[in-house]
Amino acid sequence: MNLTLPIELKAKLDKELGNEVEYLVPLSDLSYWKIGGLAQCVVSPNSLKSLQKALKITSEFSELPRLIIGDCSNLLFDDEGYNGILIKLGNGLNELRFENDEVYCEAGVWVPELAFHCFRRGLAGIEHICGIPGRIGGLVFMNGGSQRRGILENVVSVDVITEKGEMKNIEASNIEHSYRVSPFQGKPLVIAAVRLKLERSTRAIVRKRMHEILASRRKKFPRKLPNCGSVFLSNPKMYDVIGPPGFAIEKVGLKGKRRGNAQISELHANFIVNLGGAKSVDVLYLINLAREEVKKQTGFSMDCEVRYVSPEGQLMQAHEYTQSLFDIA
Repeated sequence: MNLTLPIELKAKLDKELGNEVEYLVPLSDLSYWKIGGLAQCVVSPNSLKSLQKALKITSEFSELPRLIIGDCSNLLFDDEGYNGILIKLGNGLNELRFENDEVYCEAGVWVPELAFHCFRRGLAGIEHICGIPGRIGGLVFMNGGSQRRGILENVVSVDVITEKGEMKNIEASNIEHSYRVSPFQGKPLVIAAVRLKLERSTRAIVRKRMHEILASRRKKFPRKLPNCGSVFLSNPKMYDVIGPPGFAIEKVGLKGKRRGNAQISELHANFIVNLGGAKSVDVLYLINLAREEVKKQTGFSMDCEVRYVSPEGQLMQAHEYTQSLFDIA
C-alpha cells in the first residue's frame, strides 16, 4: 500500500501534531487478533487538546474515512488495511482522578488499571471489569462488562467531543443504554472522559471478588493465542433455552473447527483464535458458519459483539458483513 492521503492533510497533521502521527501502520500490530493490513494514518493524541485538534483537522477532509479506536480488543481489521485515518485513544489520555466515591477517567485509561486503583481504595461496584483488556472509552462506547453487567450502570457523566472538536458533557440521566448498547454507537461523538460512581467497601471484599472473576476467566478463556474475546453477544431468549453462545456453538459440533489458521477455540467456543497468520476472511467464515449452524439447529440467531472494520471505513457488527460476503439471507 502506498500513502494516498491528501498532501494538505498530511502537512496539517505533521505541523499541529508532530510525532503523534504515524503513516502506513500495520494493523496486525494494533489488533488483539494480530490480523490486518496497513492503515494509511494513525493519530495517537497525548492530551485532550491534541484529540480536539486531530478531530478538527480531519473533519475538514470529510471524504476520508475516520475511526476512533482504543486497544482494538474487539475489532477485526481487514487484510487489505484501512484507507483512512485512525485516531487511537491510549496512554496519552490516561488521567485518573479520585474524588471521594467518584472517579474521573480520561478515555485512554486502561481498564484493568482502573479496577486495580479502585481496589486499592476499597471502592466497589466495577469489579466485573477487572479482567477486560482495553480502554475505558471503548468500554463506555460498548457498554462493556462481564457477569452480564455493563459499565454504564456506574456512569455519572461522559465528556464527549463533537466531530468539529467541541467538548460537551452528557449527564447519566440523558444516557439510555441496554446490554452492550450505548447511545454513542453510530453517533459522531468521541468519548473523551467519563465520571463513575462507586461504593465504599473494603480492600479485602473487593480483592476477593476480583480474584474470583479473574480465576474464572483464566479457567474458561483462551489466553495464549491472539483473540478478541467473546465473538457473539449473549441472547437472553437463547440463554434461557439453550445457554450462552459458547455452549450453543459447542452443541452444534463446531468447537475446534478450523479455517486456515483461524480456529473456534477448543477451550471456549465463543472465542476464535489466531493460530498464526490467520486472515480476516478466515475469521469471518467461522463467524458465519457458527451463526448459520446455530440458527439451523436451534432456531436462534446470534449477533456479534466483535466489530468488523472495512478498508473503506465501514464499522459494523461482523455478522452484518458476513451476510453479504457469504450471501446468507
